[in-house]
Amino acid sequence: MDSEARYRYAAAGSAAILAGIPEVFMANIMNRDTIGDITRRAARRYRDRKAIVFRDTVLTFGQLEEEACRFANLMRKYGIGKGDRVAIDAYNSHYYPISFFGLAKIGAVQVPINFMLNGEEIAYIVNHSGAKLIIVEDSLYPAIEQKRAQFTSVAHWGFIDLAGSAMPEGFFDLGKELAAMPTEEPVEEVLAEDIVQIPYTSGTESKPKGAMLSHRALMSQYHSCIADGEYRADDISLHALPLFHCAQLHCFLVPLLYVGAENVIHHKADPAAMIADIERYGVTHMFSPPTVWIGILNHPALKKHDLKSLIKAAYGASIMPVEIIRQLTETFSGLRLWNYYGQTEMGPVATILKPEDQLRKPGSAGMPVLNVETRLMDDDGGFVGPNEVAEIVHRSGQVMNGYLNDPEKTAEAFAHGWFHSGDLGRFDDDGFLYVVDRKKDMIKTGGENVASREVEEALYQHPAVEEVAVIGLPDPKWIEIVTAVVVLKKGATLSEKEMITYAKEHLAGFKCPKRVVIRERLPKNPSGKILKRELKQQLKDEVN
Repeated sequence: MDSEARYRYAAAGSAAILAGIPEVFMANIMNRDTIGDITRRAARRYRDRKAIVFRDTVLTFGQLEEEACRFANLMRKYGIGKGDRVAIDAYNSHYYPISFFGLAKIGAVQVPINFMLNGEEIAYIVNHSGAKLIIVEDSLYPAIEQKRAQFTSVAHWGFIDLAGSAMPEGFFDLGKELAAMPTEEPVEEVLAEDIVQIPYTSGTESKPKGAMLSHRALMSQYHSCIADGEYRADDISLHALPLFHCAQLHCFLVPLLYVGAENVIHHKADPAAMIADIERYGVTHMFSPPTVWIGILNHPALKKHDLKSLIKAAYGASIMPVEIIRQLTETFSGLRLWNYYGQTEMGPVATILKPEDQLRKPGSAGMPVLNVETRLMDDDGGFVGPNEVAEIVHRSGQVMNGYLNDPEKTAEAFAHGWFHSGDLGRFDDDGFLYVVDRKKDMIKTGGENVASREVEEALYQHPAVEEVAVIGLPDPKWIEIVTAVVVLKKGATLSEKEMITYAKEHLAGFKCPKRVVIRERLPKNPSGKILKRELKQQLKDEVN
């Protein structure tokens, strides 16, 4: 079949209608703009340009489209059709985008799994989503081996062999079976409102919730990222943070593929490997949370490589201390920084702080992106003005369709016709958003509210501090006490008394930590976000 034949259904017109295809079906095909269309269009525009590099695997845009079509046909072989869910439990590789685009082409749904979960937690998500098929990377199979009987929704098991492991009984070899599939694109009526992915939230309050993201929502999200993140076809982007997380996949990898950029994928985030590959591939763009950027700045390999190609950098997940911003711009000459803020349910970006505002508006999350409207709402559903603190709410085509099988939580999230982020924030007089804290993380001490982010920003200024997390711990007198958990820079020393004295020089008395704990590291998720809930539990257990 020649290259034009696979697009024939898009131009079938009246001949197809005469052949018995309903006119409404043809209209949906003619007018659609879905995730599965991205690789086909990119293959037409950038066929021989490099799209993905993973280890020794290099895929051009033409090859990426072929692999996505192979994946779509393989899923059909195993009975996966429109609306069916397929879970993927894997570290980063070329298979992640291939599976995402391939499922999108047949109207099926990808369910990304957090690879740090245990077997029981994974089984809950897989069964809750109703996934009929799960694809597991070899090195992650031990986590679910003893729990396979709990995966009651799964009919088929796929295996990604990246480490030469023996394939478990009952699995099919994804790589081998893909190679045998045809590259013709299956014809399927996929609509913009169809669900394409169900990522699960971290479950800080209860069991994880499945956020149903449609083709329409994510296409709108990509347009926002491309416009406000200034993505270009000549970008070379490095992707080391987990692709199961919506930030790395939807803010960076897919929209950069959309515009024809080259994408270097790392299996895991390793600062030494990231530094080396910036030079090796001439990387121009990279995303990492502040914790990873701090690790890169302090890594001994930094001075051994030529890093002048890196001119665009993005961060998110937590605040970037002003001192770290200064260090980054000094270390990487000409580097421009973007701060992305949002949440899974938004696809995820909602606001961006652009390079020209990094030092002019320190600590700000920026302004709403192209396709998002952001306001601040009080508990009664009323909007508040500048410099008042209230809950951050959004309206946008990017917003999820709702939580899977959870109408109560969906109604709560969409109260008053806006999506409720659960974050508290304020706008300054220029319309820049500042995230004060998670609504449920605000520390209430002695009748006063303390925003942990404000305390963290002050403590980061101390020259001995590498990382810090501020939490509230139960106290019989104060209800909660402000507690700072600090990681020191290599070779630095700092006592609890010295840290508290320093805080009193920069903060009001009631905001100052009453307790300081020195730790070698902070607990983090795979995306580099500090796990404050886990930190609280650790310190409570130590006291008890």
